Amino acid sequence: MSLTEAAIRAELALIIDPNTERDLIAGHAVRAVGVDGQNAALELQLAYPAKSTHAGLIDRISDHLKRALDIHALSIAVTTRIPAHKVQKDLTPLPGVRNIIAIASGKGGVGKSTTAVNLALALMAEGATVGILDADIHGPSIPMMLGISGKPDSLDGKTVEPKMAHGLQTMSIGLFLDEDTPTIWRGPMTTQYLQQLLTTTHWQDLDYLLIDLPPGTGDIQLTLAQRIPVSAAIIVTTPQDIALLDARKALKMFEKVEVPVLGIIENMATHICSHCGHADAIFGAGGGARMAEQYASELLGQLPLQRSIREQADSGVPTVVAAPDSATAEAYKAIARRAAAKLSLQARNKSIAFPNIVIQNT
Repeated sequence: MSLTEAAIRAELALIIDPNTERDLIAGHAVRAVGVDGQNAALELQLAYPAKSTHAGLIDRISDHLKRALDIHALSIAVTTRIPAHKVQKDLTPLPGVRNIIAIASGKGGVGKSTTAVNLALALMAEGATVGILDADIHGPSIPMMLGISGKPDSLDGKTVEPKMAHGLQTMSIGLFLDEDTPTIWRGPMTTQYLQQLLTTTHWQDLDYLLIDLPPGTGDIQLTLAQRIPVSAAIIVTTPQDIALLDARKALKMFEKVEVPVLGIIENMATHICSHCGHADAIFGAGGGARMAEQYASELLGQLPLQRSIREQADSGVPTVVAAPDSATAEAYKAIARRAAAKLSLQARNKSIAFPNIVIQNT
């Protein structure tokens, strides 16, 4: 039987992308199909970063097509192109930033900042260009977690250059203050400074800018949700009931201001004893899954309560960089792929699409 493009596309429609849970055709992942006799060439283009899974995807497609069709030679290329996605009404994307993702929690102490930093590094490891903004004006911790210090440079006297840390473009008020200098500001000053910090930073061609929010649902969270073009949010919680109670409030806040919530990350889900390997759910079990089900959201993944995560963050070299091949780093990468894939299914922002080109005879 002669090989045809239609036959190949029919088979590709049977292959499910595990990150988007859509088949390759319905997910618009197939950019081109070429056929020359019994030889074929495919070009796939994913709208989210998943570099570590490309080889496995190519093998799956190759095995499936060679079993189903009479193919002599097959070449498959996978590329990534991350578009800008829709933000709140009346807002336009920030220059130099395709997508802003807010990382939020209802209460403090759930490991939100550590999760945000490792999630940013995981997105970068998967092939995206990523930045992180420390929006916790009163308790900035990102500089320490990324091992950076010193005031950012300004090349034009109007904007400031983000600090680079492990490949991440980074900005925090902590870079402008001494370690023991408190920020004793009222609400309006805090929100004004956050907006200034965000808009005067010279972000450079970011696929994603993660904003590490302070805990709660106060002035900063409302300012971000109403005035800053956010593509989506992620909620970080621990399994314990008191954390889940506050996490629900954060989730409902984003719903009310029409910012999509990509899902919930359950941090400190289990503690693995370093001596005997026993797993203990110190903060309870299944809380994140129950919350996701109750609010029709998604549990993006679970992370362990692990000494090394804390030690690596304290040293300025977070887990995804310090131990990139570890099970914990892979857990962060799996969450990053799943969150980015879910964002890729949302409506795209057409305000920064390519302009129409019109050719007229003169």
